Amino acid sequence: MDPIETLNNWMMTEGRCSDDPIRIVSHFCTTLVEGGVPLWRVNIGQRFANPLLIAWGVVWTPDGAESYDVTHARMLTDDYIGSSFEFVFENQRPLHKSLRNLDPDKDHSSYLEFAADGGTDYYATFLEYGDGSQHGCTFATRAEEGFAPEHLAMIEGALPGLSSAMEPITMRKSTQSLLRTYLGTGPSEAVWNGSIQRGERTTLEAVVMFSDLRGFTAFSETESEQEIFEALDSYFEVVVRAVEKNSGDVLKFMGDGVLSVFPISTVDDCAKRCRDAATCAQQILAALAALNTSRTQAGRSELAIGIGINVGQVSYGNIGSQGRLDFTVLGSAVNLASRVEGLTKTIGERVLATETVATHAPDMFTEPGHHEVRGVSSPIQIFGLVEPAP
Repeated sequence: MDPIETLNNWMMTEGRCSDDPIRIVSHFCTTLVEGGVPLWRVNIGQRFANPLLIAWGVVWTPDGAESYDVTHARMLTDDYIGSSFEFVFENQRPLHKSLRNLDPDKDHSSYLEFAADGGTDYYATFLEYGDGSQHGCTFATRAEEGFAPEHLAMIEGALPGLSSAMEPITMRKSTQSLLRTYLGTGPSEAVWNGSIQRGERTTLEAVVMFSDLRGFTAFSETESEQEIFEALDSYFEVVVRAVEKNSGDVLKFMGDGVLSVFPISTVDDCAKRCRDAATCAQQILAALAALNTSRTQAGRSELAIGIGINVGQVSYGNIGSQGRLDFTVLGSAVNLASRVEGLTKTIGERVLATETVATHAPDMFTEPGHHEVRGVSSPIQIFGLVEPAP
């Protein structure tokens, strides 16, 4: 059997079911090399359907292969503009380019880098999937004579099989990344696995943290729409980074509020997760201070925040109609965290926690005293966070 036919057959059978992009790309490249194609560096790019990440891919060399991600921000830089990826997508045709005698003033930096590393010839083309999407791939060689026409014919002949193997992986990664983006890591896995259907819920013990911007209503009435969105994005970035750094999950954005949880897997884990949440709150305050310094220097108003922390049982799941679902989080622990956060407006502390949280991290909290909380029959002890030094 022809080696390309054999490769395509492997890709459409074993490769398609492997769910391992590095294995697929490695097999693709090594088979071509064994067939006489002098490959040195191969980049198989895959586009994401995701508002944060625009692409991912696998880079192969004879020494091994590794995967990478590309953000939307990077697409606006010189890494993409003028590159071979831009060329094949804009012109809808492959690019075959010698890496000899390049012009430093005109040729893209990637060509110059490949040439400096011994590259002699370069080929770029794209994979086409059933949904109409296109995904760029590039091939470079160090061979003295470069790529011969038969080499390029072998590459093109093997692309249908590579598309067959990579497309289902790309579709799954896009769907999973969207779920993580909007639901967080834990809930997205449950939804993806089908364990949370309409009307069903998952219950767990967790430290709950609710954060909210102060004076946002007045801010919204005086600032432009662009300034409001930019302020929210900056504030959300501060909170999300701190939560994820401390192994928490952001479950929901509610206007200018953020609901996060730090799941408790065992009874012995409770103290650690309470400290994680307290550390997260300290990091949020420190990052917000840095953000406000930048905003002040830019002539913008500072952002103020209130945070409430509680520990208890929470339930999350999908609710809605047969044709439209929403992911939501419920439970008395969530309600109390929100109401404790509301006390920050009157107590004068930016971060407040319930007694259970403070008991597990006594060195991280002070005790303002007993306070009435809406929905609770009698006053409860509320503790203030020891804030980071300015």
